[in-house]
Amino acid sequence: MRSREEVLKNTIKRCRERNIIIPTYAEMRDPKSIPEGIKKELKNIGLWDLNPRNLFRITWKNEPLKQGGGFGKVNYLSFPGELTGVRAKIIMLIGKFFPTGSHKVGATFGPLVHRLITGEFDPTTQKALWPSTGNYCRGGAYDSYLLGCQAIAILPEMMSKERFQWLKDIGAEVFATPGCESNVKEIYDKAKELVAERGDSVVTLNQFEEIANSMWHYAVTGSAMEEVFEYEKRDKSRLSGVFLTQGSAGTLGCTDYLREKFPRIKVCAGEALQCPTLLFNGYGGHRIEGIGDKHVPWIHNLKNMDLVAGIDDEQVIRLMRLFNEPEGKGYLVEKGVDPAFVDKLDLLGISGIANLIGSIKLAKYFEMNENDTILTVATDSMELYQSRINEERERLGEYNREKAAACFDTCLMNIHTDYMLELSYYDRKRMHNLKYFTWIEQQGKTVEELDAQWYDENYWTSRFAEIDEWDERIREFNKKVGLIDKYI
Repeated sequence: MRSREEVLKNTIKRCRERNIIIPTYAEMRDPKSIPEGIKKELKNIGLWDLNPRNLFRITWKNEPLKQGGGFGKVNYLSFPGELTGVRAKIIMLIGKFFPTGSHKVGATFGPLVHRLITGEFDPTTQKALWPSTGNYCRGGAYDSYLLGCQAIAILPEMMSKERFQWLKDIGAEVFATPGCESNVKEIYDKAKELVAERGDSVVTLNQFEEIANSMWHYAVTGSAMEEVFEYEKRDKSRLSGVFLTQGSAGTLGCTDYLREKFPRIKVCAGEALQCPTLLFNGYGGHRIEGIGDKHVPWIHNLKNMDLVAGIDDEQVIRLMRLFNEPEGKGYLVEKGVDPAFVDKLDLLGISGIANLIGSIKLAKYFEMNENDTILTVATDSMELYQSRINEERERLGEYNREKAAACFDTCLMNIHTDYMLELSYYDRKRMHNLKYFTWIEQQGKTVEELDAQWYDENYWTSRFAEIDEWDERIREFNKKVGLIDKYI
């Protein structure tokens, strides 16, 4: 077996040959700090191009252009009360303007980069295996390509056609596993099978256990949310809540950052009502693509949760049509929503719509008013789900004004606070204990670390505190590659 030093030499050589420079977390958080020479090169590069310079576009602050954009403020939407039916301000960060159209290029950045710069992954002999329920393996395949690595993607066979086609186009090796969004164990089983078959030539980067997934959101998404609140706040404004669907729990890492800045915020984790694992230790299939269920991710800090909410996937799919069908958009304008805002609703993918519903439920649960602000995200946009709209047309027929009116009334104006649980200490501990059955019994984690996640006050904070150290390691690695100096 080769030493890490030998592997690192291979990695440095590969990066030099392929013109790869790796951004720091600080640069992804604040693109103003990116060297001017790199910004100049980006002016001739498309947002989705397979160009290593697009590593520097792993940020919430890309100019919303397909080609040659620079950097500006965080991309977000502030929802009007005419659409939400609540007095609280709901603000959603928009993921469409990342490369691949999803912020998952950030979630996959750390797991691969950390191994590359420490000699734990050899891009010349190993493949990065990305077990996922959709966007994570897309982000992993994209980052792998930009970093000179080969990728393997595993995702459920019932995910949207657009995901599979894009992965094939980018050259990833693709495996479809049985089931839908919530069939996560089948993904893990396939990953184990591939590792058993191929040995050390495959390295598994599992979003549900990679702390670097949460670390990116802590460092980059958390600060982006803070900035947006600062843009939007008025004299009496307060940051009152954050709603995010559980998924891999990576995005929830931003709430650890926000809790430090705003200790009184309420953090609500959402899940599909059809698969209520946190709420009821339940199981089942659902249609909210982007939030894998039936288990609790290893990287989910349950101690930082205040509530859990179940989101009915039927409401999500109905709103998908209201926000995107011409008759639905026309009805929203009739109800007083600004036409310019209505035209932006396709910036919400399916999980983004679920996050909007959950944010409304959170606002209603605490009877929030115009001084309260709730933050959430749209991981991706409807660009990745056009086949789902066509499927609903085939299933239920053409959309009309009557359907739009019924959906607006039921799925927006009359959202209720049912299937919500405000958590006691032992509610949180019960949910945390569910990790045992997946991670200890099936995935080889230790009881000692499971207990440390709950009882050790420094377990989570010490890991997030490593971000500055990783930035220094990235800078040192770039110097060894020898390309960065001409840009400084």
